[in-house]
Amino acid sequence: MKRLVLFSTLFAAGCSLAPPLEQPAVGTPAQYKELTEAERGTWKIGEPAESQPRGEWWKVFRDPVLDDLETQATIANANLAQAAARVAQVRALVGVANAERYPQVGAGFGYTRVQPTGVNLGLPPGVFVEPYTAWRGLVTASYEVDLFGRISDSVAAARSDYAASEATYRSALLALQADVAQAYFAIRQLDEELAVLRDTVTAREEGVRILQRRFDLGDISELDLARAKTDLATTRSDLFAAERTRGQLEHGLALLLGRAPANFALAPAPLAREVPGIPAGLPSALLERRPDIAAAQRQMAAANARIGVAKAAFFPVLNITAIGGYESSELSKLFRWSSRTWAFGPIAGTMLTMPIIDGGRNRSNLERSRAALEESVAGYRQTVLAAFTEVEDNLVGLRTLGGQSEAMRDSVASASRALKIAETRYKAGATGYLDVLDAQRSLLSVQRLDAQIRGARAITTVGLVRSLGGGWGDAAKVGAN
Repeated sequence: MKRLVLFSTLFAAGCSLAPPLEQPAVGTPAQYKELTEAERGTWKIGEPAESQPRGEWWKVFRDPVLDDLETQATIANANLAQAAARVAQVRALVGVANAERYPQVGAGFGYTRVQPTGVNLGLPPGVFVEPYTAWRGLVTASYEVDLFGRISDSVAAARSDYAASEATYRSALLALQADVAQAYFAIRQLDEELAVLRDTVTAREEGVRILQRRFDLGDISELDLARAKTDLATTRSDLFAAERTRGQLEHGLALLLGRAPANFALAPAPLAREVPGIPAGLPSALLERRPDIAAAQRQMAAANARIGVAKAAFFPVLNITAIGGYESSELSKLFRWSSRTWAFGPIAGTMLTMPIIDGGRNRSNLERSRAALEESVAGYRQTVLAAFTEVEDNLVGLRTLGGQSEAMRDSVASASRALKIAETRYKAGATGYLDVLDAQRSLLSVQRLDAQIRGARAITTVGLVRSLGGGWGDAAKVGAN
């Protein structure tokens, strides 16, 4: 009974030497700088929520083509598959670390040629003992008692590494989803610009034909015709440049989808005028959902646990070993009952060891572990501050782009009206063709800028969702802007 109590105590032994892990102090603001006065009333203190589902946040854009692209990327993206494989590797390492909690059992078979000493057998010094061959078939068992928490801290570190790898995978998934959406909207922005450029080229080709006829009839000077041809060639050059950029973006999108560019084509379509209205007063709880912050937290926990492992190296290690099986000088008699043998404790192996002189190795390892914790703490603080910066950048981007979009609507309307007036005055002979060309240039410029601003709004909206850690449930509503 006493032995049973002793073994139960030994198996349950183990006290962690890792220091208590304290959450690093980060200058978390009470509210976002870029919120308006009306929006600031919706702020609340942040709460960890990284385990909440992100959802298919891109569906707020109500674009079936984007929905399909996101599905393809999640299934086939090679970088995401690498991240998933890394999670599986780290999960396996948890099993490797946890295996040390249990006895290790093995088996062996072989022979040994032995020259025993007579003193060891209790004979007087100098008595010669004949060497002999020993055949053995043994089962071995060993167990390390976790007296100072080395094993438990190793397991805790491995589990924190696994949690960090899962969070890193979620971060990679969110980044992929955002990259696909932003690439898609960048292509749609160029589709809008290309449509404007093609219409402009068609209009200017018609203008050149008309001017050519008038020049041939002697109604106008060659100056008006040369100016018209110059603007036509310039617009065609801009069209080719936009087509090149679109092709490169399409190739990049194919890579995100895990496909060769030759096997992927995205049909042209206009940029949608509806974008999701993200409430600017989002609670800070959503910021805590960022998977990279969760990963940084888990990395701190792993580094802290490894300090306990490093400290445990200064203390004794208790190993319990045992062997049992058969031993005989003749192979034919090896597995007879009379050939049985066993050993337990110091006879089978070293029970208790501790370092005395190690050249400073353990102390250096402890210092390295503490420095690693300091590094992870600094990394966590930097991740949090960078997260707030990204949110602020996207908030100010959406606010200013919204103002620009309103201004561009008026600008496009005014430029269109100016072109009609210039064409009417030119046909009436009240002005030269230079006024028409100037009006055409102005309209083309503001139309392209309008498309660019609308594309930037969609891309920045995706950036805000990404900086907040993903979806937001029913908080976002789709509205015309």
